[in-house]
Amino acid sequence: MSSALAPIQAVYDITLQPIGFLSWLGASVSWLDLLGAFRLAVVLRQLREGTHKEYIRTADGDSSGRPGKDRAPPEHRGRVRDIATTLVMVYGGEAVIGPWLGFQPSFLVDGVIPMTFLAAHALVELLPSVPDATLALETFTAIIDAFTRAMLLCDFIPKIVTRHISPAVSESPWTLLLTALITANAGPFFTFSFSLLQPTPVSLTTPPELLPYGWTSTDLWIAPLVSGLYATLTHAQPFFAELHTLLFTFFSPLGLAHMSYPSLGKDPVVESATVAVVDPETARAVCVLVMATAFVTRTVKNFGPGVLWDAPSTTQEHVKDKQHTKLAQRTHGGKKTKTQ
Repeated sequence: MSSALAPIQAVYDITLQPIGFLSWLGASVSWLDLLGAFRLAVVLRQLREGTHKEYIRTADGDSSGRPGKDRAPPEHRGRVRDIATTLVMVYGGEAVIGPWLGFQPSFLVDGVIPMTFLAAHALVELLPSVPDATLALETFTAIIDAFTRAMLLCDFIPKIVTRHISPAVSESPWTLLLTALITANAGPFFTFSFSLLQPTPVSLTTPPELLPYGWTSTDLWIAPLVSGLYATLTHAQPFFAELHTLLFTFFSPLGLAHMSYPSLGKDPVVESATVAVVDPETARAVCVLVMATAFVTRTVKNFGPGVLWDAPSTTQEHVKDKQHTKLAQRTHGGKKTKTQ
């Protein structure tokens, strides 16, 4: 199993290396940080341009039935609003969860990563255009999203919870899962709630998560699932160590618990065996594989041939998934270097 995950670990070995000339300037920025920053910048520009076109188009084919000419003219976008949108997307979750867990959000401690995202935003805005979302492009970026999201869910979140000074927090599985849910989703939640990507003035609106079937969004449930999986494999908390043992007892007779076998003796007995703790790098690679599968599946559903899924594009569930496909934020790679 570990050999199958070796390519994923090799990608991390390369992309987590600091960029040489930036390190010389005293800025610790990895290639994964840079990739995530440009990924987000392109996504946000795609969304801004897409919502603008949707807003001004005529009534022909307009499902809302409102002709564009009858609507208020779009608001002239200020650059400060776009900058604020980027920062809300990246750090909205940290800003919410930080006061409750008693840690300083990374953007208050070091300005290198925030400036990296803003620089990527400025460079992308200088481009004449950005590519439209296609099946091939979104499939590739879905894999990138899995790598960058894993840094948040497997490195950043488990550490801030398990290293908490209070045992009631550090050993609470509920705290870990809730922290993952909020940190990963608060940024998009606020972005949609305040209509920051719309061509209209800032206003409150119902975010996709609160629409019918919004809870089924991949981005919403994948966060606690992956953090829980990582905690189970690495025994980050006593609860997850016991859960790992329980799952091992159930799956090992079926031959589906290969990563937990190394700690067994030469004559393994499942009932009395000590379940192996998976090393953090291998556990993170497993999580990348899980997320890549989920993200690619969603991409094929949204951008692939319609014959694969009979999901009408007018349903709230489909609309939400298409929005979150473009907002799959894979921008937290820099948080690893700032929290270790």
